[in-house]
Parts: sequence; C-alpha cells; structure tokens
Amino acid sequence: MVKRRPAILVLEDGRTFPGEAYGSVGETFGEAVFNTGMTGYQETLTDPSYHRQVVVQTAPHIGNTGVNGEDDESGRIWVAGYVVRDPARIGSNWRATGGLEDRLATEGVVGISGVDTRALTRHLRERGAMRVGISSVDNDPQSLLARVRQAPQMVGADLSAEVSTPEPYVVEALGEHRFTVAALDLGIKRNVPRRLATRGVTTHVLPASSSIDQMLATGADAIFLSPGPGDPATADAPVALAREALRREVPLFGICFGSQILGRALGFGTYKLGYGHRGINQPVLDRVTGKVEVTSHNHGFAVQVPGSGDGAVVPDQVIDTDFGGVRVSHVCLNDNVVEGLRAVDLPAFTVQYHPEAAAGPHDADYLFDRFADLIEGRNHSRGRSNA
Repeated sequence: MVKRRPAILVLEDGRTFPGEAYGSVGETFGEAVFNTGMTGYQETLTDPSYHRQVVVQTAPHIGNTGVNGEDDESGRIWVAGYVVRDPARIGSNWRATGGLEDRLATEGVVGISGVDTRALTRHLRERGAMRVGISSVDNDPQSLLARVRQAPQMVGADLSAEVSTPEPYVVEALGEHRFTVAALDLGIKRNVPRRLATRGVTTHVLPASSSIDQMLATGADAIFLSPGPGDPATADAPVALAREALRREVPLFGICFGSQILGRALGFGTYKLGYGHRGINQPVLDRVTGKVEVTSHNHGFAVQVPGSGDGAVVPDQVIDTDFGGVRVSHVCLNDNVVEGLRAVDLPAFTVQYHPEAAAGPHDADYLFDRFADLIEGRNHSRGRSNA
C-alpha cells in the first residue's frame, strides 16, 4: 500500500485534525462547511455555490463510483478544499471514466483524508461554520492557524462575478418550444436549464453583470435568478435588476442565492446561518400544497422576514411590501428557516433549496412546472402566444 503524505486541517478557533494528503498536495483556505449527502459528491464538487468553501463530507466512504464526464454541474471543480474520512481505493461504476483523487489532483484541489469527520462535523454544528486551512506542505498547526485567521470571511464576500459565465449562451428547449427564459448566472448549475428544457423552455444564460434590458432583449417571457456563492447582502446590482423586473411585472423565479436576491428586492433582509443547510435530506413544508418534501440544500444565508429567525415558527400570513403582499411559501422543518416566498399580487416566487437537485432527491421538481404555469398564465393575461 502506498504511504500517503501527512496533512493537517486547522480551524480558526485552533482545533486541529491530522490526516493524509488527498488530491493535490499543497495548501488551501476557505470556509469549513459540512455536506450530509450520501451520494452526489461529483455534483457537490462542481457546484459553483461552493466557491471558497472547504467541504466536509459526513458520509464516511467517498469516491466509490469514481467520476465521469456527464454529472458535472459546471465546467470545473469549485470547492476550495475537500475533507473525507475513508477514500475509496478503487472507483467502480460502469459510467466512471476516472478516479476521484486523480480528478482532484488534476484540478489542483487540496484535500485531506483520514479525518474524523464525525468529530469535525459536531464541532462545526456546535461552534458554527468558520475559516479553515488544509496543508500537506506545512505541518505546524500554529503556523497554519496564523494564515487561516488572515483569510477572508464569507460574510461580505461578493463572489457572483467570479463564477458567472463570461459570455451569454443558450440551452434549447427539448421538443416543442413553449417559452423563453433569461437566466441571470450568479453561479448556475447545468441541471437548471436542463429541467426547464424538458418543459419546452429555451434558456438564455447571461453574465451576472447583465442589465434588465439585456435580459429582456432575448425575447424572454420570464427571468430566472440562479443559485450562487457569497453573501447576498453584497449583491446590490442583481437586487436592483430584480426590483425593476418586479416593477415591470415580468415573471420571476429564484433558487437559493436567487431566492435571497428576490427576498432583498421585496424589502426583506438576509442573515448568516450558524452552520447552514447542505445536503440532500432536508425536510421542507410546502405551504401551498401542504406536503412535506425531502429536498437538496446548499445555503449558508437565509431571508429574514418579520417573525422569522432563531427557530421561531414563521407566521402564515400576508406580509406587506413595496410590491404588494408576500407569503412565506416554504419552511424548513428542522429549524423553521424561510425556504420560499410567493408574491400575492405579482408573478414571482422563490425557493431557497434546489428543485433541480442532482443526484436527487426529486420531490420538488414540480416547481419547474409551477414556473411554466406562471409564465403561461402571464402570457395568457397579456394575450401573448407561446410561439
């Protein structure tokens, strides 16, 4: 058995975990967060929302299905670092085209294995997400700790432009074209336009710096605000775009970071969660249908509405805003965090989780039908065809 190079992980409060180098040898810094998914590690790694975050996998065995060229959610791995307990020695799956560790090494992702991820996760749950460093070139904890404390924090981080597409591109509808959607790319995942395409939607994906006029120049029937990384309190330009779309009564749908942007546009604040929601097993109540869904999450911030926060049950009532009434449409049943908003007087709604989830679950996939129905209803009221 090949002997691995020693590595250490140091949190900003000084807690240190020893391990072995996994992936690229080197040093990295970011925000330590944990993901509770039992599967879908390739989708996690390539999700732009994890930009500048060091992901701790709570599932103990990672890499057993290798990697392939089809399941990426973007064109590269975005995590700042990767922490696993027991990496698979061999990836075994008929779709695999390579091994996970080789992929990490090729893309320069510094990781660490052999870590007691259960103890690390419990520490983050008790103390909250915090800055972290991983090094396989400097095994002095105090030396690494000093650099960890110099690293930028996630609060105040404006990261959308760093992950957004540099040029617009189009994902065509599958089958008969019904609608056109302009998606503001704040860190979009590939499965979003794919799920829209199955509903007959052609999606124009535009850079995060785009204006409302540029988006509507695509012939868009509606605007989509994508997921993405960073602190939504910094995203003033997307918020201004969303407010203008609301003024023009353009149908809007926002997911995760996009939900927080639309929440701010409606006049609500945002705040940082203690350790966030990250995983594919989060229970959410849809107040519209009364159903409880198992959902995929990846967010460290949340929308603050009157009566929300600190575990308080959010009242199911209409909240007055500059754009009419708004209801909290979805609530996380673990901690009562706001997970969705629905405008009463305008064609706009959001969810703070991922109905496009790959590798799953798919309980919330119907929300793309709800978006299509919203567009169809708006077009019908304006006397427009779907052609």
